Amino acid sequence: MSQTQISPALSSFHWSQLLEEVYQGRQTYDYKRGFNIVLHSYDIWIVCRGIVQLHTSDGEGNEAILGLACPEMPFGLPLTQVYPYTATALTDVVLMRISQQELEQSPILAQGIQVQLNRRLQQTEALLALNLHRRVSERFQELLLLLAREIGEQVPNGCRIGARLTHQQIAGLIGATRVTATRILGELRKEGWLSIDKTRHIILHGSSIVDFQ
Repeated sequence: MSQTQISPALSSFHWSQLLEEVYQGRQTYDYKRGFNIVLHSYDIWIVCRGIVQLHTSDGEGNEAILGLACPEMPFGLPLTQVYPYTATALTDVVLMRISQQELEQSPILAQGIQVQLNRRLQQTEALLALNLHRRVSERFQELLLLLAREIGEQVPNGCRIGARLTHQQIAGLIGATRVTATRILGELRKEGWLSIDKTRHIILHGSSIVDFQ
């Protein structure tokens, strides 16, 4: 069985830099937090800034979270077989749109998309693994560590999660109530595991934080 090989050079390039070079001057699209993103059959969105929540639902209104599209990650109808498939701006986001035809005509772009899809697959598996933790506090901590790996930035006193999430949004991601998420956040602040900066961003502290650079 043949396998598609991704060149080492491609896997190490800075994806956003490539996009800027290939699509310099291309129009971007802004969506405010909470807005649903318009999806088309032949268009692929790439996140330039912010976080997009991907989810589906059944006829009874039950919702399942499929993953989070963080900066440099692609999403869209051509990349899924799930129906219905909804994308909502979890934070204010800036997106760039490319067509499936453009993707087919650019091998390097197609390989870059594959690299980022692998990243999203790993993240989705990590989100699913959160359910193995019976204690909500453990799911809460594992979620924040996951977000730190995806959108964390080193600051003098720890790792700052580069997006502001409400208590309700965190609760939805870990399968808890907003009241429970607020309580656990307060407990973790008292323990010194995290803090909140002046811009309401979460900063993680402690020996459990890996080097995110």
